[in-house]
Amino acid sequence: MKVHLKQIPAAGIHLEGKEATDILELGENQIRPSGPLEYSLDIGVSGSSMLVTGRLAMNVGLECVSCLKRFVFPVCVRDFVAQIELSGPELVDLTPWVREDILLALPVHPHCDWDRKTKCVGPRLKYLDVAEDPKASNAWAALDHLNLNRRK
Repeated sequence: MKVHLKQIPAAGIHLEGKEATDILELGENQIRPSGPLEYSLDIGVSGSSMLVTGRLAMNVGLECVSCLKRFVFPVCVRDFVAQIELSGPELVDLTPWVREDILLALPVHPHCDWDRKTKCVGPRLKYLDVAEDPKASNAWAALDHLNLNRRK
């Protein structure tokens, strides 16, 4: 995603459109783009820096950490901001900043039931149940019998 500085007027410019996702280099096994990158950006130049603000959105195919099923997750960066120092070239590539914000918006532990409509068939661990069993032995009770005042 490249911007030509000579085409930006003094008041700034608004750009909207779709971009192929291959520029983001998200070809990892667990993360696969499943649609174009949609953007709506406001770009302004002031002195030796360029300020880019706007919105980014795309669908990404992820793998559930519980059941290993592939699912589509919509990534939306509503408050995209990048301040780029201009070093002389007339063409500025926004790809590194866009890629970074898309990756930061992805879930760390993706689950296929993120939308609360899908039922994940992955394993559910029994020890995550917060209800206490009254018949279970208390692990802390052993500390009550510890004699700390003993001298050697």
